[in-house]
Amino acid sequence: MISKEKEFAQLVKDNQGLIIKVSRLYTNSLEDEEDLFQEIVLQLWRSYDSFKGNSKISTWMYRVALNTAITLFRKKSKSLPTNELDINHRDFIEDDDDKQQQISLLYTVIKTLPNVERAIVMMYLDDLPYKDIAENLGITEVNARVKMNRLKKILKEKMEKHA
Repeated sequence: MISKEKEFAQLVKDNQGLIIKVSRLYTNSLEDEEDLFQEIVLQLWRSYDSFKGNSKISTWMYRVALNTAITLFRKKSKSLPTNELDINHRDFIEDDDDKQQQISLLYTVIKTLPNVERAIVMMYLDDLPYKDIAENLGITEVNARVKMNRLKKILKEKMEKHA
């Protein structure tokens, strides 16, 4: 029989990509990203016993990760408002590959969005159905669709502006 700790460790390992994405989109340095990652894992562990299985495990993890990130973001936002930073996407380019440049630019542009919009885009990019996005954010499915359609236009404009 697998212990609760081992089961949880495997769960985190299997879903670390979503935790990393949340950590990246709500921080501006590697140190802060690592701190947020650890805080999210801690909050997941604290609430692990309360997960009843009424939703997919990834939906639950997104909810905990986003709530943790947004809570910490609000605490830090008084000193460093990430959605107002003037970030040059060239600072994030690791190589000259066009795809890598586009991904780096997209992450940079996403970071300029407010918290909820940032979360919607992130979940959309992870191919979560609108039903799950809505459930995670406590909005209706129709509202999630409308917001995402508006966000697509905003992101396209921002990407073209920085390209």
